[in-house]
Amino acid sequence: MRRKTFWVLVLIGVLIMLVMVVVSSAINVGERLRQVHQYAEIAFYVIAFLLFYLLVLNPLRVIFFAPSFAVDLDATDKQANKAFAKAARNLLHMDTLTESDRTLLREALSDEERLPSALKTVYQGTIRKQVDRIIVKHSKTVLMTTAISQNGNLDMLAVIMSNIRMTKAIVESCGFRPSYVDLGKLGLNVAVTAMIAEGLEGVRFHEMMPSKLGEAITDVPFLRTATNSVFQGVANGMLTCRIGIVTRRYMFRDNRMMSQQEIRVAAFKEAFRLMPRVITEGLYGFPKGVVTLVLKPFKKDPFTTKGEATT
Repeated sequence: MRRKTFWVLVLIGVLIMLVMVVVSSAINVGERLRQVHQYAEIAFYVIAFLLFYLLVLNPLRVIFFAPSFAVDLDATDKQANKAFAKAARNLLHMDTLTESDRTLLREALSDEERLPSALKTVYQGTIRKQVDRIIVKHSKTVLMTTAISQNGNLDMLAVIMSNIRMTKAIVESCGFRPSYVDLGKLGLNVAVTAMIAEGLEGVRFHEMMPSKLGEAITDVPFLRTATNSVFQGVANGMLTCRIGIVTRRYMFRDNRMMSQQEIRVAAFKEAFRLMPRVITEGLYGFPKGVVTLVLKPFKKDPFTTKGEATT
């Protein structure tokens, strides 16, 4: 009980910090707009509140009011049967399932022994693929947004809002939310990731590249800025991808079978598995020549065709 109370307090603290960050940023912009016109400041505050509700408050509402369900798919005791049946019925109301999944769940509802394995099949099949698509989508959004932005505060806000929306989408895909303990841990992860995103603004990635290439990029201001932007976006996309994977593992209750250290290591491994897809799709928004130069040290260009790669 003390453990649950601690993480609930952590979650509340993270939410308060989020509100303070957003309000502080809004006030800074509002004060600048006041110099233009008073009505411009008022209009900005109205728009900012609406966006804050749509992008933050409403997703949080969906997450917190979603049903909680411990999907311990390896449990065999009869006390878990009601929870399994409830999860199966929730899934049958969702549009993401295939007809074969629906048939499997309907048949398993009348057989308590088959129900856990049927849920495991659906969650590790259709639902997991859907969740992975959500993770890639929002990681790509973070990559593009933070790569284009050259402002640490905007990067931080983009990471926070994208991670909240990603968690909301995962919750809607699974039909339930993680426990408040897990939400507290996720909130702390999001806060740390947002602070890292803000701090990456001052990192000079071109100085970490091979000496000759780094010197060449340093001599061209545009390429130096573009290189740093791309790598900042990739780093933030990687961290967002990891948070999405940790969220999925909490939803599937992998944390009941793995230690926290094992979860962190496994999440990074899966993030590396998904990142080539995130980077390839995300970097298509950048000029081809810039991406080619940035990725040259790694001998991989996402724009290279199969024919060119084999020659």
